[in-house]
Amino acid sequence: MDGVTRASGGPRRPRPEPTSGAGRPGGAARPARSRGRGRARAHGRSLAGWAALAPAGLWLGAFFVVPVALVAQYSFATRDLGIARVVLPWTLDAYRLAVDPAVLPIFWRTAAYSLSATLACLVIGLPLAWFVARHAGRWRLVLLGAVLVPFWASHLARIYAWKALLAEDGPVNRVLGLVGLDRPGGLLLTDVAVVVGLTYGYLPFMVLPLYVVCRRFDPRLLEASQDLGHGRLGTFVRVVLPGLAPGVVAGSLLVLVPSVGDFVTPALLGGVNQLTFGSVIDDQFRGGNNWPLGSALAVLLLAAVAVLWVARGRRAREVL
Repeated sequence: MDGVTRASGGPRRPRPEPTSGAGRPGGAARPARSRGRGRARAHGRSLAGWAALAPAGLWLGAFFVVPVALVAQYSFATRDLGIARVVLPWTLDAYRLAVDPAVLPIFWRTAAYSLSATLACLVIGLPLAWFVARHAGRWRLVLLGAVLVPFWASHLARIYAWKALLAEDGPVNRVLGLVGLDRPGGLLLTDVAVVVGLTYGYLPFMVLPLYVVCRRFDPRLLEASQDLGHGRLGTFVRVVLPGLAPGVVAGSLLVLVPSVGDFVTPALLGGVNQLTFGSVIDDQFRGGNNWPLGSALAVLLLAAVAVLWVARGRRAREVL
């Protein structure tokens, strides 16, 4: 029948042709409006993000960028010995003094103190963080609070307390005397006293990042390592340390960077024979009235810390 209709040239029902979105009424306008709304939402989210960052940006600009810029400006200035103020013209004399070979022992001493304190914090903080995170149970928050208790007191007051503890007639020297290890004058004004003070002051900065990674550590990895025949030492080296590496890197940075610039601890516990970069900078701004030299030393110290931060930051990203 259909063949007869086609042969006779009768009316045929037209087949619907496929149409795109542009062929429908309003088909082109609707996607355009959708794209416009998407761009508007993305723009709004971008503005909201910048608005949220604005307070922190203003704070950093006012209290970090501007002071650092002023210090950098002073580092190129000339010191007027007559009136003890900074005047023009700008020179590099302060930097020449700052990189003098006589300053190198101070630089190496600062690095030795900072690295020793970081290592001591790691040795003390890792077992402590592991115990609190894995075995403290309901006492976990109490022990974390005990770690943070020293921050409730002034840093200066805590350093003066260590002066009393490490003095010749202090309890530390008396305990050492029971085993014949006491020394005249006590441990005060020694390298050991400086490292002890730095370790005590920055230990919580090591414990908290390690505590976080210890809490996230999967204990089934320990069982798997033991099933594969590794002992405790092998498990610690092959499984635990790689798993805790992000916390180790973060804690090391948090201890190393501030201890490099600490000047209160070396000045009070180490004395004049244990000068560090921070102590010398403080002396130039306060007693020496040599702001250009102090500023140059501060800029060099900031540059060294920045390089260290970037280098260890890359390592942290590799670990993470």
